[in-house]
Parts: sequence; structure tokens; C-alpha cells
Amino acid sequence: MRHTAARTYRAVHWLTTRLQEGLEEAGRRPDRGDVSITTVIIWVAAVTGALLIAGTIAVVIARYNGLLNGL
Repeated sequence: MRHTAARTYRAVHWLTTRLQEGLEEAGRRPDRGDVSITTVIIWVAAVTGALLIAGTIAVVIARYNGLLNGL
């Protein structure tokens, strides 16, 4: 139990430190080039599309594997 508590404390301390450093950096450089919500939406759509295409290909190959063996 002590080991878990120590790990949790270290993780919270690390996260708090990183957040504080990030806020200080944002104060020093307000023009740091934040990613816009549009960019995030485009990336999520692209990754989702790629996963759907890969999944569809995997399903087709699995379904017709016996027919494709003779090619």
C-alpha cells in the first residue's frame, strides 16, 4: 500500500510540476502556435478513416481468404 501511495504522490507531483512549467511557458511565449480545434478534428477524422479502411480490408481478406489462396 505504501508503495502505491508513494507512486501516486510522485505522479501527482510530476503532473503538477509539468502543468506549472507549461503555464509559465505560455506566459513567456503567448504565440507558441497552439493547435486549433479544426486541426484536431481533421486529424481525428483522418485517423478514424484510416482505421475504418484497414478494418474493412482485414474483414474482406478474412472472409475471402479461401478464395484468395489460389491466386
